[in-house]
Amino acid sequence: MAEPSKRQRLSHINSSSQTSSKSLSSIFTDSQDEGLEGEGRFVEGSILRITMKNFLTYDYSVVHPGPNLNMIVGANGTGKSSIVCAICLCLAGKTAVLGRGDKVSHRAIRLEKQAWLFFPTQEKVGEFAKMSKIELLEATEKSVGPPEMYEYHCELKNFRNKERELENVVKEKASFLEKAKQRNERNKHDVNRYYEKKRHLDVIELLEKKKPWVEYETTRKELEGVKKERDEAKKQLSSLKQTQAPMVKKIQQIDEQLKPTEAQIKAKTAAIKEASLKCKQKQDQLDRKNKEIDDIKQKFRLKQMEEEDHQKRISNTRRTIEDLKAELAKVGDQPDVTPRINAVNADLRRIQEERAKIEGEKGDLRREKDNLCAESRMLEKKLNDMNNMMNAKEEKLRGRHRDTHAALQWLRQNKQLFRGNVHEPMMLVINVKDHRFAKYVENHISFHDLRAFVFQRKDDMEKFMIEVRDKMNLKVNSICAPEESCSKRPPSRNIESLRRFGFFTYLREMFDAPDEVMSYLCHQYRVHDVPVGNERTKSMIKTVIEEPYLKVLYTTEERYTVKRSFYSNKISTSNSAVHPSQYLTITVDAEEKRQLEQQMKVGNRCRMKALQKEAVALDRRDNELLAEKKGLSELKGKKRQLEQKISTKQDSLKQMEQNIIDLTKIEEETKQKIAAVNAEKVTVVTAFMAQMKLRAKLTMEKVHLALETVGLTAEKNKLENDCREGASELRTTDQKCSRLEQRKLQLTDQCKGLLKRAKAMCKMQPDQSLPEDLHLKNALLFRQFVVDEYNRREQEIKQMEKELEEKSNALNAYRQNISEAKERWLNPLKHLVEQINEKFSAFFRSMQCAGEVDLHSENEEEYDKYGIRIRVKFHATTQLHELTPYHQSGGERSVSTMLYLMALQELNRCPFRVVDEINQGMDPVNERRVFDIVVRTACKETTSQYFFITPKVSVLCSCRLPDWKSQWYQGAVYVPLYAK
Repeated sequence: MAEPSKRQRLSHINSSSQTSSKSLSSIFTDSQDEGLEGEGRFVEGSILRITMKNFLTYDYSVVHPGPNLNMIVGANGTGKSSIVCAICLCLAGKTAVLGRGDKVSHRAIRLEKQAWLFFPTQEKVGEFAKMSKIELLEATEKSVGPPEMYEYHCELKNFRNKERELENVVKEKASFLEKAKQRNERNKHDVNRYYEKKRHLDVIELLEKKKPWVEYETTRKELEGVKKERDEAKKQLSSLKQTQAPMVKKIQQIDEQLKPTEAQIKAKTAAIKEASLKCKQKQDQLDRKNKEIDDIKQKFRLKQMEEEDHQKRISNTRRTIEDLKAELAKVGDQPDVTPRINAVNADLRRIQEERAKIEGEKGDLRREKDNLCAESRMLEKKLNDMNNMMNAKEEKLRGRHRDTHAALQWLRQNKQLFRGNVHEPMMLVINVKDHRFAKYVENHISFHDLRAFVFQRKDDMEKFMIEVRDKMNLKVNSICAPEESCSKRPPSRNIESLRRFGFFTYLREMFDAPDEVMSYLCHQYRVHDVPVGNERTKSMIKTVIEEPYLKVLYTTEERYTVKRSFYSNKISTSNSAVHPSQYLTITVDAEEKRQLEQQMKVGNRCRMKALQKEAVALDRRDNELLAEKKGLSELKGKKRQLEQKISTKQDSLKQMEQNIIDLTKIEEETKQKIAAVNAEKVTVVTAFMAQMKLRAKLTMEKVHLALETVGLTAEKNKLENDCREGASELRTTDQKCSRLEQRKLQLTDQCKGLLKRAKAMCKMQPDQSLPEDLHLKNALLFRQFVVDEYNRREQEIKQMEKELEEKSNALNAYRQNISEAKERWLNPLKHLVEQINEKFSAFFRSMQCAGEVDLHSENEEEYDKYGIRIRVKFHATTQLHELTPYHQSGGERSVSTMLYLMALQELNRCPFRVVDEINQGMDPVNERRVFDIVVRTACKETTSQYFFITPKVSVLCSCRLPDWKSQWYQGAVYVPLYAK
């Protein structure tokens, strides 16, 4: 800033606008404090008064700023920036600094007695925050560095550019010099030989005469060679054309042969497929006949076993009668108890009859046992199919909700812990009667409930949730069925009354479920009262929704929800598409599955046990009767007792003999049945063998045809490959012939010209032959231009060596100058950056944060890459990070930029400073921190005059420490100076 005078200075700015009015702004400055008692000490160059008339937002205003901190606060549009514009323009500041236009073509600036250097670039905080490290260094050098620092920096950058240019020149000259030396070294041998042959001028003259003849002879021989090569190429071309013709014809013949063969192969393939199908059918018939024979034999074996048991009982009875008769002969007369004994005998006969009947039934059951084994296998297969479907449903559950599947596994292992019924997730126990109905059930019941466990007792549900939710940390759903069962609750209307609308059933009738599950669904989802219709329902939907009691209904592909207003009875409906079922299409009848399992466990064992129980009862009754009979026999006498036994056994024997099975007849019948089946098998086997032979024959024919096709195809492929190769060779040969013919014509013309030139050089007649002296062999030809080129390059090399030495010396001198300039620039710059860093770090420490400023460069010799790096840390848990537009928040960047500028201001003395809305984008905490630092800095006794602009209430304040500071912290007191 230029030296101001001892007295007042006045600056004016006049601007002409579109209207006839004038605008005026003036600033009064002074270095003395005369007439300003009580306002503190103004430093030299401070602003004492700002007068604005018809200037921007002001009609007329005079501002008297204080010597230290002057804070201009007010909302947007109240004229804060107008004061800044007045200060800038009155002191000849550039309009670009204001950010409000770059031209002053409509303004006339008049300065009285003094020119001002004003508004340095570091005051523009917004631009400062966007600067790169390199731009920040240059701005810092211009702002707070010595005047020559930035000049040294620019000089160093220019030096470095010129140094690169010199280095490139030196490298290019050295490279060119080395190449020139190498070229001359290669030509040195030729030059030596030239001087050696200089003595043989006659030979040279002779060789000069021979040269055109040699050229002619060479061209002539080349012409002969071309002619010969052309003739051979023509022969080869003709041969190739003759070779190609048979191959093309052969390929066409093979194509004609392949067409019927391929058709035959297709026909054979179809016939083989048909024969294989018939073979499979006959094989199935044979299997069925073998099974029929096995069944016949099994029945005969059962009859044989039954007859063996019958014969054993007859034999045992006969032995018993013989034993009784032998004992009767020894026994005398006994008292007569015949009536009672007869009655007992009658009972015993009845028991024997019943026992025989039971034995017969046992035989029947044993016969049925084998049949039941086969049936058991069928039941087991059916049960496995059901289990597989259940497993598929479980896999879907696990894929959709693993926690529910894990809880299911735990429940199956711990069902004994619960007192009431516990049902697995609904989607596993609901069994849709028809898979087409699954979509209605699944759309009506939420998946939240489909994966829920159903409990009969609430305490069981709580125990379950404690185990799986609290202990196992599984997310599962569980519900408790209503205490009073709702599963049998009737619908509001009989389905018959709704059939005219196309409704054919209620949702409850479409599936089966355990009573507790059905009770919950009737209670919660009213499945007993939700009708399902068809396309007719869809077509009559406007009539259907008028029906009372219908709240939810289904058509073939849509769900309708009907709501009636409680006050106006108006009807509102909503419909949604019925989505395809994902989980309930797999249907497993749980009751049928339970019955199958029970049936597999029980089989015919129940009946067998019942018969055994009856036999035991009969035996017990028989023993009782025998005991009674024994007592009677003791009364009647042993003789009578034995007679009765004999009589009873004889009756039993007679009955058993009457029931003898005719095995011979049964065996004959069995043989006849087997023979009949075998006769049928013979017919089937005959047909089977015929089809097998036909298939084998067709297969062999197909194989022969395929082999023939393969051979023809291979031959065709080989011929096509040969044709392609031959065609390529044919084209190549044809092109070669054309080239050789053209070359022949060229050489013919060239030979004629060379011969004419050679004879002219030797001064020969057109019909004269070559002289004998021109027939010399192995003459050498040397050319003068080789020597001239060598000598010329020798001179160039010497000149280049001299220039290279001069450039190298200049480069070394330049590097010395750069080194000296670097010391002049870099050492003060490092000291300056250390001072900035000291101030910057102190400001950050005062806010309990951290900040550093250092000089950064990746390459010390690249002076245009030097920059100022700012690193900051606003949180105790983070590290220092470079200040960038991306890492820190907008408020943190504003704080960092402001503190950097203040650190620069500590090093740069000037009469006054203006800061416009630096707190924009700052949060209240950072705004308070920065303002405290600004206050401490601006209110020092030796500081410059300070204008601080912020968007608050429109008032101009002057603040001085320490009185103001106490007022500020107690409640933000603003002191107006003057506003007019």
